Amino acid sequence: MATVTHADMGEIENEPLRPKITDAKGILKQNREFLDFFWDIAKPEQEIRLKAIENLIQYLKKSEKPDELKYTLKRLVDGLSHTRETARPGFSLALAQVLSVFEEISLQTALGNIKEKHDPQKTKKKLIRNAVFGNFFGVLALSQSGRLPKEPQVVLECVQLLQSLAQYREHLKDLPRKTMVDILSETTEEVFEEVLLGALQSDLSSAFSTPEQLQLLLVAMQRFPAVLKPKKLKKLLGSATVITQDNIPKLIEVLKMAARSVKKDRVLPAVALDLLQVALKEDSFELFWREVVVNGMLSDQSGPSSYMCYRLLGSAFPLLSLAQLHQVLSGEVMRHYGEHVVSAQLPDRFKFAPEMETYVGEFLQGCSDPEKQLAVMVGFTKLTNQGYPVVPSFWKVVQHMEQSALQSYVDWLKEMFLRPQLESCLDFSTRRQQENQESGVQNEHCVFRLRKWIIPRLTSIVENNQVKKEEDLVMDVARFVFFHAFFDSKKATPDIPESQGVLSPPFNEKTRAVIVNSFFGLLQHLNHRPAAGHTPETPATNEKRIQGVTADGTLWIYSLVQYANTLLSQTKYAQCAQPFTADQTEAWDRMVASVETLRKKAKKAQTAETSAFQQLFLLVGIQLFKAPEESVDLMQDLQNCLEKAQEKKSKKKKKAAADGVEEDEPQWVEVVVEILLSLLSQPSRLIRQVCRTVFGGICPHVTQRALDAILDVLDPHKDEEESAVVVTDEKDVGKIRRRDQEEDDEEEDQEEHDEGCDLSEEDSDDDAMEEDEEVEEEEEEEVDQNFRLELMKVLQGQNALATEEDGSEDEELDDEAMMKLDSSIAALFSEQKKRIQAKKDEKERLRKEKALVRDFKIKVLDLVEVFLAKQSESPLVLSIIEPLLGVIESGMSSDTNQQEQDFLRKTADIFKNQLCKAKRYCRSVADKQEELHDMMERVLTRAQRLNDSSVSLYYFSASLYLLKVLRGHIATAAAPSEGKKESVSVEQVGAMGSVDVERVTSLFKEALRSFMTRRKSALSGAMFIDLFTRFPALCVRLLDTAVEYITDGVREHQQGQACAIVLRGLQTKEVRLLMTDAQWAELCEKTVGQVAESLKSVASYKVKVVQEKVAKALELSQLLIRSIQQQKLHMNLQPLKDVLEPMNQLEGFRKTGHMEDTYWGVMKHFGVLKPKVEKTKKAGEEQGAQKTAPKKKKGFLPETKKRKNRKKPAVLEGKEPAVQEDAGAGETGKKKKNKNKNKKKRKLEGGGEEPGHAAPKKAKAQPAGKPKKQKKKKQKQAGGE
Repeated sequence: MATVTHADMGEIENEPLRPKITDAKGILKQNREFLDFFWDIAKPEQEIRLKAIENLIQYLKKSEKPDELKYTLKRLVDGLSHTRETARPGFSLALAQVLSVFEEISLQTALGNIKEKHDPQKTKKKLIRNAVFGNFFGVLALSQSGRLPKEPQVVLECVQLLQSLAQYREHLKDLPRKTMVDILSETTEEVFEEVLLGALQSDLSSAFSTPEQLQLLLVAMQRFPAVLKPKKLKKLLGSATVITQDNIPKLIEVLKMAARSVKKDRVLPAVALDLLQVALKEDSFELFWREVVVNGMLSDQSGPSSYMCYRLLGSAFPLLSLAQLHQVLSGEVMRHYGEHVVSAQLPDRFKFAPEMETYVGEFLQGCSDPEKQLAVMVGFTKLTNQGYPVVPSFWKVVQHMEQSALQSYVDWLKEMFLRPQLESCLDFSTRRQQENQESGVQNEHCVFRLRKWIIPRLTSIVENNQVKKEEDLVMDVARFVFFHAFFDSKKATPDIPESQGVLSPPFNEKTRAVIVNSFFGLLQHLNHRPAAGHTPETPATNEKRIQGVTADGTLWIYSLVQYANTLLSQTKYAQCAQPFTADQTEAWDRMVASVETLRKKAKKAQTAETSAFQQLFLLVGIQLFKAPEESVDLMQDLQNCLEKAQEKKSKKKKKAAADGVEEDEPQWVEVVVEILLSLLSQPSRLIRQVCRTVFGGICPHVTQRALDAILDVLDPHKDEEESAVVVTDEKDVGKIRRRDQEEDDEEEDQEEHDEGCDLSEEDSDDDAMEEDEEVEEEEEEEVDQNFRLELMKVLQGQNALATEEDGSEDEELDDEAMMKLDSSIAALFSEQKKRIQAKKDEKERLRKEKALVRDFKIKVLDLVEVFLAKQSESPLVLSIIEPLLGVIESGMSSDTNQQEQDFLRKTADIFKNQLCKAKRYCRSVADKQEELHDMMERVLTRAQRLNDSSVSLYYFSASLYLLKVLRGHIATAAAPSEGKKESVSVEQVGAMGSVDVERVTSLFKEALRSFMTRRKSALSGAMFIDLFTRFPALCVRLLDTAVEYITDGVREHQQGQACAIVLRGLQTKEVRLLMTDAQWAELCEKTVGQVAESLKSVASYKVKVVQEKVAKALELSQLLIRSIQQQKLHMNLQPLKDVLEPMNQLEGFRKTGHMEDTYWGVMKHFGVLKPKVEKTKKAGEEQGAQKTAPKKKKGFLPETKKRKNRKKPAVLEGKEPAVQEDAGAGETGKKKKNKNKNKKKRKLEGGGEEPGHAAPKKAKAQPAGKPKKQKKKKQKQAGGE
């Protein structure tokens, strides 16, 4: 082959008539590095393009070769019309950079090359689009070079070229006009007047034809006001100004065109904003806004026009004066926008509100005038739908307001709440609202909706941490909301600013309920509000985060209690909405006195106990205004708790042991826990968080009885017994809560937005309701037998039922008897309907109670979580294990809705992460050894009896946790010296602390036996692997048992798991340290024999379980052989080798690569290497040939060519029969051409077969014939070459 090639080249060199090779483009003279720059510029990745342009500029600067610079210019101009769209901007940018850096290149020359190369008149029709883009990107490159203003003639030619490109709108759209605008913005006034004005005369004269031409005029007017004077405009447009009454219709049409052109882009057309600026400059803004925007665009009632009006409104805010802002914010555009916001709340509708929020936010951020900021915020707040503002109550744009403007806005909101001025609002009603309310909207309804919005608006300003505000503003809002939630003004006084505001009209209880709920939501925020200088994002290092206090360290809730105390004492000026009784007043006074006493003690020595009592008193005190009867009882209990706690401290100081005397009475901490449980029954996030905080403070004092009270609530076995009681309390707090819940469902609904868990409650309620409806439908289908008997009696009593004796019929009844019968039947059915409704009501009541109980239990779990986090080393933690396991087991076995799943998920998370995985655990278990061993036996026995493996895992984890507690903290003993490291490690590993090793070993041995001998066991191999890893001392005692089950396992799965368990045990270093050499050798020998015996039973690898078992057995074998060889143990491995050798011949051996690799890894230790199979390579080559063959079919030559190509190697090799057979095969293919094209292709491919072979059809069907055909084809190809 090489010889032929050299000979051919020699003939070419000696050929005198062959023309010389020319390099017209100069490509062959350039080096590879230089050419690669242009390849990279054309790539779609922007980073690669920019890097290539930068490197090209650097290269040209260093080389300083004129031919390379000339070639660069030519190559970049050619690339402007690249067929790949992403490449054109790259070449345009590169050309701009080259022209900017190398000023020796004339712009006139570059423009001439662009015109010559990309002339649309000389281009084929198919390539006109590329040529047009080439011209455009060329002008764009000249404009971006920064040199265009210096050469006026080039500027003129560029503008003329862009004007000529405007006719190709289907390709370029409005890009040429926009580029002309960009060029104008960079051109000097002198160049524009002398050069461009004449060229742009036609475009400027027809400015009202298209948006692009109008924008060109507007930009020229703003850029060159001295040139385009009114006189000049008079000549061009016929009027001295743009905004005139005569031009209004033209402007409207142009803006409509512009709005439609940006429909998909959803942006404001630049011509609209320029027109607004010209209107402001010409002092004709009112005319423009009224006639063009409102009467023109807005009346069009089309989406693009309306959205352009909204965008124009948002963009106009920074440009308008205060009076103009008031004008547009109270006009029809705002009203139209409000209707859009209300109607766009439906799904699958475009919502403009986020875009308007962006406009307002940018305006407030860039505006420093407080009056303008206030005007915009008030304007949007006044946009109301039947009294309710369309902007959300939590509007983020408030964070950009100046503090003075924010204070003014808050004052305006408070004044609007007291005396709503609906006539000043821009109120509207949608078409559907007008249809539904034919009688008109009542003024009281609008006032209620407005006040309902204002209160959350005020609280959201306080709750938004991004809003810059002083503490005085926060306190002012909190006092205002509190006053109107619980008090009424009787007489104005300067001492109480809130009393000076007169409500007109007074609000009803419905409004007050909204204010009460908003107040407690605000109190929840204040309880977590970071102190001044302590932001949540940047807490100080090693400093506890301070929350819920003012700058001077006073609790926010305490400040509000002081304010409430002032109001209660000033009865002449303020009156409580629900006046306190004598008992309630006494409870309040005692609460205030107790808090003051606690504050004095806290100044001397702040303790968690003092802080907890103080927060509880303040919280229950505030609750007096909402639930006075319940709070009085809780207050009394708190007073008793405080007195008992103080007595206990005094007795401790005197060292008088009085434990035996006080056993019968509940300790103060137990009563506090009961109070916390009672408070948790109320649907309030504030109470929930305070209870968590308070319980965290009293955790060190919690007793077993107090903890049992919490765990009893979670006990699933007590649900049926105490389903009607949430908390077992003398005051029946749970019953009071349920009664309030049934009497005031609306209040609960208003509370739901403050409590995250109530969302899941709603979902679960809906699911349960659907299930109940299905059950009710089934019950209704079953006819009540009692009702049937009663109906029969009524019919027989009125002789309306035919009997066999008298044969009476219905026709014999007269009208009076029929009426009497109808009334009796109606009464009967009415009673039946009432009974059915009573059953439904009872089911609904039970369903609600069940949901409330479940929600209450979710909150009680918070206390368990706090206790585990604060007191993880307390012995009381051990009493939590079994109750939590009971909750998990019952939750897994019951039909769960969403709320039940949340409860179960939280319980499991607490058990797994807070308990079992806790780094700190109980250390003092000397007096609880027997109890813990009994508990371990119970949970381990229960784990074996369960059917659900996921539940069994929690029980098994509990047994490991108990084992860890009994063993003690051995691993972190004092660090040993380097010389005695190994001996000390052995002692540490072998030590089991307080564990009864024999008893525990028998327990886990029985569990292992249960797993290995039961076909359906809830236990799993991973559980015992975890046991072996964490407790090597037990692993040593259980290894022999595990080895036995390598062959004695009830199924293949258990045998494989036994291999995995033993493997993990042998891999543990501590296990080897605890065993003597003789024990280790005996264990290895026994394990080798068991593995060999287990592998003997393997006949094939078809089943996946068998594959997993063999894989684990091979891994174990590899570890054993390596260990035996490294330690040079004398052991007979021949039986294992005899079993392993034939295994690679079994069916399915190569199904999994992991098993095959492990097998050869084991055999390698015996000196048997994996054979290198050459057939695999040949098969790969044949597959490659088969894969490449179909690709050649696309480029097949005609039949005549094929025959010549096939005859040519036949003649060279002297195989005439093959040629004849080829012809015959071709003829056969022609005969069957119309019958089956696929068969023809196969016959053509198999035309080189020998005469002795079977027919091509049969040969194609036989698998053995395929490689022969491939071989023949290869031979012919080789011959042809």
